[in-house]
Amino acid sequence: MTESDVLGSASPRVVTVALNPALDHTIEFAGLQLGSVNRALRMQVDVGGKAINVASCLADFGVHVAVTGQLGRDNAALFEEWFQRKRIANHCGYLDGLTRVNTKLVDTVSGDTTDLNMPGPELTPDAAGDLLEHVLRSLDRLSERTPWVVLSGSLPPGMPVDAYAVITRRVQAAGAAVLLDTSGAPLRAALTAGPRLIKPNRHELAELVGEPLETLEATVAAGRALLRGEHAPETVVVSLGADGALFLNGEQALHALPAPVTVRSTVGAGDAMVAGLIVARLDNLPLRATARLATAFSAAKLTRLGPYLPPPEQVRAIAGQISVLPID
Repeated sequence: MTESDVLGSASPRVVTVALNPALDHTIEFAGLQLGSVNRALRMQVDVGGKAINVASCLADFGVHVAVTGQLGRDNAALFEEWFQRKRIANHCGYLDGLTRVNTKLVDTVSGDTTDLNMPGPELTPDAAGDLLEHVLRSLDRLSERTPWVVLSGSLPPGMPVDAYAVITRRVQAAGAAVLLDTSGAPLRAALTAGPRLIKPNRHELAELVGEPLETLEATVAAGRALLRGEHAPETVVVSLGADGALFLNGEQALHALPAPVTVRSTVGAGDAMVAGLIVARLDNLPLRATARLATAFSAAKLTRLGPYLPPPEQVRAIAGQISVLPID
């Protein structure tokens, strides 16, 4: 596995880890009819995957960010051009074949988005070991000077389920902090390594605790249970879709309500929230201000197709409109 050329000489303030990146093929329809012939309004192809979406939003906000992970050689040019344009430092290794392609069907009439996500390349044990070692070496070089590392997204088939746990222990032993945004078995395994901040959505948290979380009270209780557990994170953020998000730490529990924006696409809204959380942590904001800024990142992303944010001043203007309520 060879590493790409790297942009820039300054140390990044954030590194995102893209173990399973994707190209996102987004198609807009005015009234999608399944099982019928549909005429698309427009389409676009964006580099994606959760970790790369986070990096893109951070770059749009002016944060110097790097990405490590893997890319398929056969369609790597699209990623390389994107990194150059966004001035994202590329520390990815290269695998034979294609990076996976996901399809997003956006219905402009209903406002619904249908995701068709591919699993990613099937890794042999040797290839999985090489990829993990490449990421660890990259982070060894970067994390001593980088305060935050983001572990975000699914693992490709064949990757050990404890890959994020291994990375978290290594990174935090070197002095950086980890924000974790994944689900299922990788989330459960990584929690044993004590990531500093986690951001499940309500469905992912329900899967983790093994019970339905149909009310706000139940969701808050599940988040607080994580804060009391062994190797507990300092902060738990639970995205609630159209209901906003919960922000919990050892002292406070807050409910940030969504901003009134025109929704263009919901794809990547959670990734934008992760980027907002990182910016808030870089600025040492208290929890209430963190809730406003992270929710504003998510709301601003809803107005765009693809992993883009409007200019920072517009994002901060949205943050001023976010209502944050205390939870007893």
